[in-house]
Amino acid sequence: MQLQPYAAAAPRSLFVEFFPISLTVFVAFLTLGLALPVLPLHVQSALSMSPVVIGIVLGSQFVAALLTRAWAGNAVDTRGAKRAVLLGLGLGACSGAACLASLGAPAGYGAVAILIGARVLLGCAESLVVTGALGWGVGLAGPQHAGKVMAWVGIAMYGAYAAGAPLGVFVYGRYGFAGIALASVAIPLVALAIVAPVRALAPSHTVRVPFYKVLRAVWLPGLGLALSSMGFSVITAFVALLFGARGWGDAALAFTAFGAAFIGARLLFGHLPDTLGGANVALVCVLIEAAGQVLMWSAPSALLACAGAAITGFGYSLAFPGFGVEAVRRAPPQSRAAAMGAYVAFLDMSLAVSGPLAGLVAMRWEVGSVYLAGAVAVASSAFVALRLLATRPA
Repeated sequence: MQLQPYAAAAPRSLFVEFFPISLTVFVAFLTLGLALPVLPLHVQSALSMSPVVIGIVLGSQFVAALLTRAWAGNAVDTRGAKRAVLLGLGLGACSGAACLASLGAPAGYGAVAILIGARVLLGCAESLVVTGALGWGVGLAGPQHAGKVMAWVGIAMYGAYAAGAPLGVFVYGRYGFAGIALASVAIPLVALAIVAPVRALAPSHTVRVPFYKVLRAVWLPGLGLALSSMGFSVITAFVALLFGARGWGDAALAFTAFGAAFIGARLLFGHLPDTLGGANVALVCVLIEAAGQVLMWSAPSALLACAGAAITGFGYSLAFPGFGVEAVRRAPPQSRAAAMGAYVAFLDMSLAVSGPLAGLVAMRWEVGSVYLAGAVAVASSAFVALRLLATRPA
């Protein structure tokens, strides 16, 4: 594997060179999308487990991803992005094999333990693939194109979630959980074949940078990401409950509106954080996102609630790379991948705490109130953007 030093590519050649990496992220994340709608059904029906156990199985992946962000970032900086992505895809295939092995275990806690191990492997794989793809892209493009790289990786991730869920339902209905497990082995291997020919870049550093130093550099934009992500969290967790409580029927259109606006904004305006400044774009976009949350809270009809979901998706789409550009600019050049890993960890933490907190709000008042709380949290990230503008590095 020939290593090449960092050299920023021209925009057109960058797209050609980075496309296989984005495609790899898309294919790899199909594995996550496949399992999302069917794993709870399998654990409940085939293994006869309670909702608490289902939550533990699903949450183990998130915990593993959160705890390995720092390790993945340092692996990219010291061992190279391509090696990290390849390792992540290998772990993803191992996760699928563990799911397959769980079918041979006696139904009960033995099978659950194997499934938890599979989800832990998948969380580690996610950390390596995402952090490696971001570090690889910034290495190819240069930090001046970090926002565009984040936009492309985000499109691949969320596109895979959207495509993987219905595919998972189809595979599960036709072939059962064994089909999901086999697909989870095969899909990462397909991604390996896609990314293997792409040229590798030399590691940016050979000595591990202490994580606390990296965290100190990115905590402020990370806080902006955490607050702005709460709008995304309450839509994914509570929009179905909102539609049910207000008698509006199926909430699928709200998910579609959010996803279409999210991807459309990144396709059309993904370059803006690089050209206008990350904090500037984040400031405008979190206010747009907050307005979408207010509309969902006050919507008298399903159509207006879907419009609020679309506005939320549009704003959140560019808030992520907006704050991310600021994180890259504040990070030491030799530890940019570790900084991006630390930055994404703030998203993990936000998704972990916002769901339970919003649940308490819904219990205390009514389910629509979670969107008013989401609007307040998202709007608070505007103060973070203003602080970033006031402390912009020279």
